Amino acid sequence: MTDAEWALLEPLLPPPACETGRGRPEKWHRRDIVDGIRYVVDNGIKWRAMPADYPPWRTIYGFARRWAATGVISLIRDHLRRAVRLSSGKPPQAVAVVVDSQSVKASETVGKDSRGYDGAKKINGRKRHLVVDTRGLVLLVMVTPADIQDRDAAKEILFRLHLMHPEIATVWADSAYAGQLVTWAKDRVNITLKTVRRPPNTTGFIVLPRRWVVERSLSWIMRARRHCRDHERLPQVSESLITWASITLMTRRLTRKPARRSSRATPAAMATAA
Repeated sequence: MTDAEWALLEPLLPPPACETGRGRPEKWHRRDIVDGIRYVVDNGIKWRAMPADYPPWRTIYGFARRWAATGVISLIRDHLRRAVRLSSGKPPQAVAVVVDSQSVKASETVGKDSRGYDGAKKINGRKRHLVVDTRGLVLLVMVTPADIQDRDAAKEILFRLHLMHPEIATVWADSAYAGQLVTWAKDRVNITLKTVRRPPNTTGFIVLPRRWVVERSLSWIMRARRHCRDHERLPQVSESLITWASITLMTRRLTRKPARRSSRATPAAMATAA
């Protein structure tokens, strides 16, 4: 993590317990803790395989669980998303989002109570449900067994979305979310659910309007090797690590240096100067 990234994240973390009079001074610097979490997510290692130059893995895992349980990483994600939108000339809050799911295989560490078999994809594991804005930035993550149908999980997703982001008015989705769910969304949470269907008589891969945005976000998350397969015993831990992947993406985007322009004169520029 660069100094610029840490300058973004440090003010968003909760104060140490010693500063509030409820605990001892922390032994390890917060930056090392965040680096350890990001190392696990990006490289896909086991928690117990944490390199020796990082804090103990139990310490890093404990911070990751507490920050996830108290909603700290959700607040960080929302703050960074608003910053990215403002930097690109967009309003801080999105009013239209895109939803989709992805089935991934689960390791042997995932219990039977939180995994299932997706007959359509022929995958035994879990399903990630992702809600992103029109720029592909994550608003909500929910992990379920892979045998849960999209339209069944969508009710819980839309209800959470309405509570967390009441400004959302439109949700784009694929045909798996069609049917009675459209009426339910409008009546219960006042959200307009629009489905994007594949054009008839088409074969092979084609880019569909709106839907490509969330597909791209899923591919961004899969760049973090921890998410190529679900290894987490608890779905909540899987959701938090997916959120960390999106946080890393946004901090890098906000601190990215502008590309240098080539000093070599182009033929067109030389002709103009002449």
